Amino acid sequence: MKHAALVTGASRGIGRAIAAELSAEGWPVCVNYLEHQAEAEELVRRLRAQGREAVAIRADVADRQAVEAMARAAAAELGPIGLLVNNAGISRQGLFQDTDDAAWDRILAVNLTGARNAIQAVLPHMLSEKSGCIVNISSIWGLRGASCEVAYACSKAAVVGLTRSLALELAPSGIRVNCVAPGCIETDMVRVLGPETRAMLVEETPLGRLGTPEDIAHAVAFFASEKAAFLTGQVLTADGGFIV
Repeated sequence: MKHAALVTGASRGIGRAIAAELSAEGWPVCVNYLEHQAEAEELVRRLRAQGREAVAIRADVADRQAVEAMARAAAAELGPIGLLVNNAGISRQGLFQDTDDAAWDRILAVNLTGARNAIQAVLPHMLSEKSGCIVNISSIWGLRGASCEVAYACSKAAVVGLTRSLALELAPSGIRVNCVAPGCIETDMVRVLGPETRAMLVEETPLGRLGTPEDIAHAVAFFASEKAAFLTGQVLTADGGFIV
């Protein structure tokens, strides 16, 4: 049976690179997006022009019903979801004491509850097949903490806990759950910090550069491959040595 990949937050940046990489590896890909419809549909057109199967579906990962509908639609068009990549995430900078309920709740809803919603939407088929692969995207800030991004760091630390706990729970069913923790990557999330902060991050990275979305996509594709068949519950830090 042909299985498909669902990548959340895949219209731009890391998610877009992941979707393209998995497509190149032969996966039919569902490109999830929320706001950036044009970018998502452009990616799907490009993939289809290369003879690959792809579909773009809008859904707010924080909305359980929307995620369930997306999973059903993706499976109907591409085949059952055998690979889930929980990439959708948001970040807001600011002092902890200035973080209001709306900001705190939204960050956790997207970054953590969104992953839960997507996993629960695709899990029944994986359990019935006794196979499947889930890759969660955390962050180095979830491992070491981040000043002025407390809510984001908390949500990403929770994704690590989700990964390790779920890996133990699902291993007897043949389902692998792993995590990639990106470092400082050339995305909009880093560009908004400004050139001075960006230069500082480059200087603090032992490899002397920011990562690319493709660097993270390669790590995800590895976890999704048979080469990682004996790996579960792992957190791969792809950060150029930033937190060594």
